[in-house]
Amino acid sequence: MSKDPEQKEFLFTQTEFERIRTLLYQHCGIKLNDSKKFMVYSRLGRRLRATGTTSFEEYLDLIEQDQGDEWEAFINSLTTNLTAFFREPHHFPILKDHVLNLPKKPLRLWCSAASTGEEPYTIAMTMIEAFDSYKPPVEIIATDIDTNVLAIARAGIYSWDRIEKLPTETLKRYFLKGSGKNAGYVQVRDELRNLISFQPLNLLDEQWPISGGFDAIFCRNVMIYFDKETQYKILKRFVPMLESHGLLFAGHSESFLHASDIFKLKGNTIFELVKSVQNNPL
Repeated sequence: MSKDPEQKEFLFTQTEFERIRTLLYQHCGIKLNDSKKFMVYSRLGRRLRATGTTSFEEYLDLIEQDQGDEWEAFINSLTTNLTAFFREPHHFPILKDHVLNLPKKPLRLWCSAASTGEEPYTIAMTMIEAFDSYKPPVEIIATDIDTNVLAIARAGIYSWDRIEKLPTETLKRYFLKGSGKNAGYVQVRDELRNLISFQPLNLLDEQWPISGGFDAIFCRNVMIYFDKETQYKILKRFVPMLESHGLLFAGHSESFLHASDIFKLKGNTIFELVKSVQNNPL
């Protein structure tokens, strides 16, 4: 049984937890349930020590008064970044067939929750396989709200345990094995990194720093952190970002029945625009 956070190093009241929940929801649309209280204490406790603040109240006052670097650290601490190469693998053969059937070139793909990079690099590998070239006619935009994980993604360096289950041919073709002080690590080849543009983006921001015209959008295992109202708002904003033939790839537990006026199910957690929206974008 885990200990109550209130009995630990810092006092952590329900009022302070509610204040954190409100801040995170207002800024990111993420809803924390009561079971996340211990996680919040653990992650933000590190920030209290790092900033020299002595209470959660003092720390929250700090980030609200100066929404700069520490505000960014606050958001980074509370966003979850579970990912893996070829996660939910059924999506990638479908993506491959989709792009090969499109006359439009170059293609544009958006990975809207890039995390530490495994998903956009998997997309890049899929494109290289599809066009049998390290320079496929594809531009991949990869975004995330967490600037820390984006830095990891840009570097493209992973410990061996992150890639050891990939097929041997995939490892040989797309990764460089580290040696000496880098033993136990691999780096993705430059050809993959050159296909991807990594940049920060908050799906709740009023303005997104990217333009539309995407042939596919990956937004997988993101919507589960939002309530239905926020989900609908984001899905509606995806509409003008997608080409009329575009596909939206979602996570295995995500259903958009509440947005059936704009997206319809095409396959297993793959959605397309409804015809009326294709003809009259929102």
